[in-house]
Amino acid sequence: MNTYEEKVLQEAEHWKFSMLKRPSKFQRTAKSLQLKINEKIPAKVHKIMTESIKKMVETTLVGSDFTTKKRDVSGLSFEEKEKRILELIPKYKKTAAVEGAGTGAGGILLGAADFPLLLSIKMKCLFDIAATYGFDVKEKEERIYMLYIFHLAFCSDDHRTKLLEVVENWEEKKEELLELDWKAFQQEYRDYIDVVKMFQLMPGIGAVIGAYANYQLLDHLTKVAMNVYRFRILSSSPK
Repeated sequence: MNTYEEKVLQEAEHWKFSMLKRPSKFQRTAKSLQLKINEKIPAKVHKIMTESIKKMVETTLVGSDFTTKKRDVSGLSFEEKEKRILELIPKYKKTAAVEGAGTGAGGILLGAADFPLLLSIKMKCLFDIAATYGFDVKEKEERIYMLYIFHLAFCSDDHRTKLLEVVENWEEKKEELLELDWKAFQQEYRDYIDVVKMFQLMPGIGAVIGAYANYQLLDHLTKVAMNVYRFRILSSSPK
C-alpha cells in the first residue's frame, strides 16, 4: 500500500467513526420535527415518492436505465481512479442543483417531480463511481451493493451500524443479502429528506432550497460511496 492509499484509508476510518457517533441533541430534535413535517406533506407527494423509490430499486436491479460502459481501468493506480472520480462528481452535483432549482421554482407538483429525477441522478452517479473503481456494474450483486451504499447514505441512526457491517463484509455476507427490503429502504430515504422536500415545495424559496439541497445530497452520497469503496478495495490490499 502506497502513501496515497494509506492516507485515504485513514480518511475512511475517520469517516466511519463520524458515521457511528451518537446523534447530537440537535439531530434528535430535527428528527422529531421531521416526523411532524412528514404528516403535513400531501398524500399525492407521498405516493410519488413511494412509487419513485420502488421503480428506482427495480430499475437498478435490472440495470436498464443506469448502464454505463465497463471501463478498462486495470492499468490505473488507485490514486488515478480516484482522480477520475473526483472529476466526475462536480458534474453530477451541478446537474442535481440545476434540476432542483428548476423544479423547486414550480410549486408543489413540479417540486414533487424533482424526487424521481434526483433519484436517477444519484444512481447514475453511483454507477459511474463503481465502474471507475473497476467493478462490473452489469453484475447483479454489484448493483445490489450500490443499493446498500445508497441505503447507508440515507438511513436512520438505528440502521447505520448494521448497514456499515453489510458493506464492509460484503464478500462474506452477499449470498444472504441479495434480497433487499425495498419498503424499509424507501421509508428511510423518505424520512431522511422529507424536511428538505417540504421546504422545496414552498413558493418563493423552493428554487434556492432545491438547488442547495440537491447539491448537498449528492455531495453526501458521493462521500459515503467513495469511503465505502476505499474500505472494500484497500482493506484487502497488502500493507
